[in-house]
Amino acid sequence: MRSQTRYGRICWLLLLGTCYSAAWSAKQARAAEPPRPNIVLIFIDDLGYADIGPFGNPKIKTPHLDRLAAEGRKFTSFYATPVCSMSRAALMTGCYNTRVSVPGVLFPDSKIGLNPAEITVAEILKQQGYATACIGKWHLGHQKQFLPMRQGFDYYFGLPYSNDMRKGVRGFPPLPLMRGEEVIETEPDQSQLTRRYTEEAIKFIEEHKQEPFFIYLPHTMVHVPLFASDTFKGQSALGLIGDTIEEIDWSVGEIVKALQKHGLDKKTLVVFTSDNGPDRRPAGPFRGSKASIYEGGVREPCIMRWPGKIPAGTTCDQIAGNIDVLPTLAKLAGGSAPKDRAIDGRDISGLLLEANPGPVRDKHLHFTGGGKLGAIRMGNWKLILNQTGRKGKPGAETQLFDLARDQGESKNVADAHPEIVARLSEEAEKSAAEIQANKRPPGTLAEK
Repeated sequence: MRSQTRYGRICWLLLLGTCYSAAWSAKQARAAEPPRPNIVLIFIDDLGYADIGPFGNPKIKTPHLDRLAAEGRKFTSFYATPVCSMSRAALMTGCYNTRVSVPGVLFPDSKIGLNPAEITVAEILKQQGYATACIGKWHLGHQKQFLPMRQGFDYYFGLPYSNDMRKGVRGFPPLPLMRGEEVIETEPDQSQLTRRYTEEAIKFIEEHKQEPFFIYLPHTMVHVPLFASDTFKGQSALGLIGDTIEEIDWSVGEIVKALQKHGLDKKTLVVFTSDNGPDRRPAGPFRGSKASIYEGGVREPCIMRWPGKIPAGTTCDQIAGNIDVLPTLAKLAGGSAPKDRAIDGRDISGLLLEANPGPVRDKHLHFTGGGKLGAIRMGNWKLILNQTGRKGKPGAETQLFDLARDQGESKNVADAHPEIVARLSEEAEKSAAEIQANKRPPGTLAEK
């Protein structure tokens, strides 16, 4: 009997030891995991590469963005798309817009939207325990089944499409301002939108400061028609466009201030970038602007700041883009990109966190608003395709640029490098064929 009791005690002690060891191992594993940041993703509409101080604008005052860059990392080869909806589709899904069948621009009379079957970055972060909010311009379908709260967001406040799609234009209805899935105002005072979005973002930070959160803040500005509040109107050296950009800069400052107030500054990754190039304005030092597949239409300013994690005051010249946002944020949040479908983006967390990162990918495709592959960049070479319909063949209609020597795309060197034209043409044709073969349908209106 005594031996049985002793045996039982030994088993109990062994069991306790095993449980303690497992708990300790789990604790050590959690301690070894990188901290999951809160995420604030600020997405500007029609902001060009050199529209802000950190990327070379000497006239528009952007002190808060200057500080964001000084405390974070600038990305100088960060790509979006030529126009609005296609860029937001890429950002949300980690895919080229053609793969998910979202056209260049959706309108109030469009019958499609981002397919609810797509997995968005908000859905991934929500699965990881994040509170999620979309505050601003959505533009991935205004019908109820396509709205943000059907795509992984807990909260939505903003315009469902562009601010020029308003009453009196092409027979469109009055411009709706929404909270959740309800229209709360029509034809809102657009001079107050930047301020109202900022206030909503700060309120969300305050309400969710005890848990991880993801705020997607796609500003309505600086899309035309331009509006600035009385505080900023007439204050810049470049007229109304300068006023609107300086108010956006103020908004960034207010959000960072709120993070600091609640002790969240070092726990939060702030990403600032734009959906496409400037609208009918120069995009120096590049050629082209909005709607163009030249660099001015697709290369965007991008700043990422995470104090203590991203090296301060640094620059990354490696190829990256908004298709990389989903896999990167998924990784930082402890999750992963979807495994059951093709994803075009890559995890670029190394480009954020490493002191001297090497390339993550060497290729980027540029699709036109009509969904055709219009250009391909590989390394420092960029090939413009289909200028007069003769796909991928050297000559006057095919343009090759060496971006290392000619970032303004002013000298076509296709004739001097036929082998590079052939290599990039072959890669472009292969890539376009793969995407076409694995293209997923858009969301369509449910039958009543």
